[in-house]
Amino acid sequence: YSDLECPFCKVFHKTMHKVVDNSNGKVAWVYRNYPIPNLHEKAFAEAEASECAFDQGGDQAFWQYIDKVFEVTPSNDGLETEQLSVIAEGNGLDVPAFERCLASGKFKPKIEGDIESGNKDGVSGTPFSLIVKNGKVVDTINGAEPYETVVKKLNAASK
Repeated sequence: YSDLECPFCKVFHKTMHKVVDNSNGKVAWVYRNYPIPNLHEKAFAEAEASECAFDQGGDQAFWQYIDKVFEVTPSNDGLETEQLSVIAEGNGLDVPAFERCLASGKFKPKIEGDIESGNKDGVSGTPFSLIVKNGKVVDTINGAEPYETVVKKLNAASK
């Protein structure tokens, strides 16, 4: 679970890329938007934008969009709202369709569902990760743990 304006999520995003890149296909990373509006007013719209990217281009567009937001945001509501369309354009999306999607609020229920799911899963801040094995939660990663700690937890969970 992650908030696109959370500075700790920005750091952990890089860590998770490294984990997945070095896992030889043994780690699946499922991203859930968990904007925290009382900390980051812009994060909910950014979460919706990532879903609008998915709507146009599937998983690849979603991950490219998320990656770019984390790359360019200074965090803590520092990303200017007009950058959402700039990022979409830079990723080759149809900008007018993207903007219509974003303005429609069609993904608001999905984001709210991710938040509700996170609340049920015990999320109290971001980033928050569940380590799942055979459909069961076997451990959690609470916060922007360093790469070595994440790998140790994953190795322990795989036994």
